[in-house]
Amino acid sequence: MKIHERYIDRCIQLAQNGRGRTFPNPMVGSVIVYNDRIIGEGWHRKAGEPHAEVNAVNAVKDKELLKKATIYVSLEPCSHYGKTPPCSNLIIDSGIKKVVIGTVDPFSEVAGKGIKKLFDAGCEVIVGVREEACRELNKRFFTFHTKKRPYIILKWAETRDGFLSPGNLDTTEREPVWISNRYSKQLVHKWRSEEQAIMVGTTTAVVDNPKLNTRLWHGNHPVRVVLDRQLRIPAESYIFDDSIKTLVFTEKDTSERDSENVIFEKLNFNAPLPKQVCEILYKYEIQSVIIEGGRQTLESFLDEGYWDEARVFTGNTEFGKGITAPSIAGTLISEEHIASDLLKIYKND
Repeated sequence: MKIHERYIDRCIQLAQNGRGRTFPNPMVGSVIVYNDRIIGEGWHRKAGEPHAEVNAVNAVKDKELLKKATIYVSLEPCSHYGKTPPCSNLIIDSGIKKVVIGTVDPFSEVAGKGIKKLFDAGCEVIVGVREEACRELNKRFFTFHTKKRPYIILKWAETRDGFLSPGNLDTTEREPVWISNRYSKQLVHKWRSEEQAIMVGTTTAVVDNPKLNTRLWHGNHPVRVVLDRQLRIPAESYIFDDSIKTLVFTEKDTSERDSENVIFEKLNFNAPLPKQVCEILYKYEIQSVIIEGGRQTLESFLDEGYWDEARVFTGNTEFGKGITAPSIAGTLISEEHIASDLLKIYKND
């Protein structure tokens, strides 16, 4: 079993190369082993492109070895026709007789069907090797398909004395007040490239006029999501520049305001918002969202329990007064210094 774990760990390592580019598909890695030697490996690089198993099989130079080899894959091979043919069919047709799988795929179109197809074809199938690590790899994908909502990451920066902002900003100002350092700022842009959406509230959009893109990191821009109950955000704001797909949640009639890249959705702001937001993001097949809003937005998700992870920077500065940072009740899973900043990451119990 230790040998199996080693090769599934390699699958996980390979899969991470596709982070931020495989949505709505999961990240998957695969290796093919003959005589305790890797003869082929691959990962799913981008949605619509060949899956990990296809790339691994194609990497094997001597295809005759496949009949004596074992294929390892971090997630159950698919069994249905989507943008690509079923990987379970490929494994069977290649003559591979032993398959080791990290975890079952929760997607209803697969969900054990790929494993059954392999069994029925006479393959020896081992399932559940490094299962927890494989599920953690695709926590966004699993959350989306099992909880019918996106994986939710809360993120904020607070001062050493516990404030989000000085609290005395004129809303006509266009320069945000930075608490975290430039290294933390770049890290946040890397995070943005790894998630499907980013969300802020009205005050953040008005005061900071954020672009909500990944200009400090190479990668895909997330879908911009903003709460704007009364449509107070100025039309000349960056979020309305049509450069990135943007969802605006409001209670106003916006039937004639949609454009190619800016879509308005109506919410009931007199009822709890997190559940409504999650339902709409699920409708748009958004598997993950990082929420960078102000205190009110962050606390609404904390209070309703609609969060999976919180990433909190503490900067090397003090305000003395202002808007206090939210308090969080979760399990601290990591802590590290980013130059002068302290980053703590929590998970929701």
